[in-house]
Amino acid sequence: MMKSSINLTGGSILRALISLSIPLILTNILQSAYNLTDTFWVGRLGSEAVSAVSLSFPIIFIMISLGMGLAIAGSILVAKAKGAQNNEELAHIATQTVFSVVSFSVLLSIIGYFLTPNIVGVMKVEPAVYNDAVSYLKISFLGMTPMFIFIVFQSLMKSIGEVKLPLYIVLSTVLLNLILDPFFIFGWHSFAGNGVKGAAIATVFTQLLAAVISIYYLLKGHKGVQINLRDYTPDKVVIKTLIKLGFPVSVEQISRSVGIFVMLFLVTGFGTMALASYGIGSRILSFIIIPVFGLGMATSTLVGQNLGAQKPDRVKKTIKLSLYIAFGIMSIFGLLTFLFASSVAHFFIPNEPETIKQSAVFIKYIAVSFGFMGILIVLIGAFRGAGKTKLSMSLTIFSVWIVRFPIAYMLSEFTEMKEIGIWISYPTTNIVTALVGLALLFKYHWLQNETQSTIKKSF
Repeated sequence: MMKSSINLTGGSILRALISLSIPLILTNILQSAYNLTDTFWVGRLGSEAVSAVSLSFPIIFIMISLGMGLAIAGSILVAKAKGAQNNEELAHIATQTVFSVVSFSVLLSIIGYFLTPNIVGVMKVEPAVYNDAVSYLKISFLGMTPMFIFIVFQSLMKSIGEVKLPLYIVLSTVLLNLILDPFFIFGWHSFAGNGVKGAAIATVFTQLLAAVISIYYLLKGHKGVQINLRDYTPDKVVIKTLIKLGFPVSVEQISRSVGIFVMLFLVTGFGTMALASYGIGSRILSFIIIPVFGLGMATSTLVGQNLGAQKPDRVKKTIKLSLYIAFGIMSIFGLLTFLFASSVAHFFIPNEPETIKQSAVFIKYIAVSFGFMGILIVLIGAFRGAGKTKLSMSLTIFSVWIVRFPIAYMLSEFTEMKEIGIWISYPTTNIVTALVGLALLFKYHWLQNETQSTIKKSF
């Protein structure tokens, strides 16, 4: 197998972080374009069509969260095997991970397809929205396996430091989806369009293409990870470890997504203006954190490989440097966002001065804690890279359900603050959780005690 072009267990840590982070950031931006592309073209069909697609996104995200844990767990084990230069174990873990993720995705696909009418029915939407949502979701569930194949491929590539190939694949498929969407939605000459269903067909087609490319590279092993279909036999030890590491990640993802819905429910009780302010602030936040998410994933890879290489000092230096970078960059973003909050809000809603004023208030509240949010994201990446997925899960649950929601609920419902109480819960949560995360980092002695890990070692 080929070696990664980036030396992650030696040389400049800063250079390694930058080399990994930039492609990961670009990949995250491009992946978000899938949903934006569908929404853009479907918007030409009307509000009911947009509602159907918008309704489907969180359901699909929850399904992805269920299986993403296995892919991330595999990347943790592969990173350590890569750092230990154990190519045999690396290939074995990769093969077990791919088959486990594919098997689980097939199960999700079947269950989701047949339960789609019931899932959408619970939402109690209008008949026109219901039919489009069912059509879109059913097709999306049929494409669940190709989507998961690329997810596991991307995770495995990241774990060995190969981040450019997934970026190129995502770029190609996003551009193809941009072209195919209007073709399948509206049709062309004698080819009849399929409306909302066509958007799902176009997306699944591009995901299938990405999956085929992924399988090709995994079978050939040209980029450092190779699977062997002929020698595959389920390994109970590996699969058990994948579940042990992956389950907390899935719980973490689902907890975060459910938390978003709950906070949205709180905000809606204070009227349209509060909801608009929340929506604008959330969009800004989701964009601002993309760079630090890339840094967090890069940190995870470096931590995993250097623990596998038995270089705890390099692990500590990596985490320390990543924390400084994350806090510095996000603090600068926070300062700029705070100073230009009104201008940012005006960009989204130029003709509603009162809503701009209210939105600017929320934006300023969340901006003051951007630096601490950067710390938290890097810490979660570091814990994952070390295989401490229960810690990252615990931090997320603590953040969403022990701090943010109770504070938001108590201040908004039982004081005169109203929606301001919800806004206050965000910086409070970021600061408190970041400090707790740092305390866990210093309390747990895994940085000093961690030795070369194998698939049979307890994590």
